[in-house]
Amino acid sequence: MNISYLFKDIRFWLALFFAIRLFGITNPPLEVEHNWRQATVAMAARNFYEIDNNITLPRIDILGTKTDTGNTGITGMEFPVFNYLIYLSSELFGYQEWYGRLINLIISTLGLWFFYQLLLRYFNRDIAFNATIILTVSIWFTFSRKIMPDTFSMSFILASLYFGTSYLEGKHKQADIANLLAYACLMAIGALAKLPSGYLLVLFLFIYFKKDIALKRKIAFASISCLGLIPVALWYFHWVPSLVDTHGSSFFMGNSFSQGFYEIIERFPTVLYRFYNTALNSIAFAVFLIGLIIALVYKDKKILLILITSFLTFCIVIIRAGLTFPLHSYYIIPFAPVMSLVAGYGLSKIKYSKIVMFTLLAISVEGIYKQKQDFFLSDDEKSLLTLESDLNKVSKPSDLILINSGAYPTPMYFSHRKGWVNNRKQIKNKQYLEELSNKGLKYIVILKRVFGSEIQLTQYKKVLDNENYSIYKVEQ
Repeated sequence: MNISYLFKDIRFWLALFFAIRLFGITNPPLEVEHNWRQATVAMAARNFYEIDNNITLPRIDILGTKTDTGNTGITGMEFPVFNYLIYLSSELFGYQEWYGRLINLIISTLGLWFFYQLLLRYFNRDIAFNATIILTVSIWFTFSRKIMPDTFSMSFILASLYFGTSYLEGKHKQADIANLLAYACLMAIGALAKLPSGYLLVLFLFIYFKKDIALKRKIAFASISCLGLIPVALWYFHWVPSLVDTHGSSFFMGNSFSQGFYEIIERFPTVLYRFYNTALNSIAFAVFLIGLIIALVYKDKKILLILITSFLTFCIVIIRAGLTFPLHSYYIIPFAPVMSLVAGYGLSKIKYSKIVMFTLLAISVEGIYKQKQDFFLSDDEKSLLTLESDLNKVSKPSDLILINSGAYPTPMYFSHRKGWVNNRKQIKNKQYLEELSNKGLKYIVILKRVFGSEIQLTQYKKVLDNENYSIYKVEQ
């Protein structure tokens, strides 16, 4: 009986999946998928630790130097609350980028707990349990241990939904102020960390307009919501554009609706793929379709309203993202909780518990197997781990370098230097190299195995050469 009770306790499964994802938690951000995004996050965290801990001035390492503006890598980006937590951990224990993996895993697991508690409030236990398991092994599974803010930010939004609805529903009046403040703070942090995550706040509409909620409570909720959104608006629509204009960096704030719509239509099959293959695995998506059909047949207004409202709102995110939505799998993460809810609802309608258990097991096995590659690093990827020490043999950490990694910043992060990354064609361009030389370029790293291929630069002296990369000195 105790074992049966344990298996039905969501805390057991959250703890188990947490433990599974601790495998390789100290790996450097070199896994094939989205190493570039993780490296950028880690750059900002390390620069807070080594250069300046001003959270309003995040810095990355691939902007070279601009003496006319005094730029030292300052750039516009998401509000770096996640990066800053890595920095604060480094102040205590010394810098290690893998702290970001652990921080994200802890916060994202708490997000799953709030997701479960939120569903438990408005649905039955079976739906809440099924949906939480499905979300855990969805795209959430690996991204919750990456050095990226996506599941991190969504976890704050899910927690804000829990505390916000607690206040509006007035379940515990003695905790009203605490619930209201927790909602506002968590909502602001979640939206600051990743703006698209905030789309799910639209679900508050179903609670806010209920007739049995006092007007005074609604006014307080609306007021605190506006206050919580002020820092979000200031950061994304004032400070980030200011950083971009002042320091010559760039930050993607979305396309126009017309351009985004055109790009989405042009790549519509890949957009659909993000829903039926990326967000959930194939078995879970089939269960999602079953849940959708059941909701339509039985006219389950609660499920249908949540799905339709959240989907239509999420379409704004999709269109504004344009080409980046089909290109980058993590853009679907904010919609994964909604799909998991519908799938969990569908499973709850199956009367035979053994079929439900077997289906959840199959979903979990497929989800973990599908994402297993993110737990291992190849020898080729590990070759970058010696880049910094090899550069230290021939150069100073302050020397600006150029790397043939195209648009990928990952090798620059592991060089522990600043400079530029570019493609083969540009690096073969003598005029381009002369321009960078005038800006202080001292060394060129030519990668041979990962992120780049062999380029012979006969005009420069080769000061180090091995099977992984060559290093050339640029004479001034």
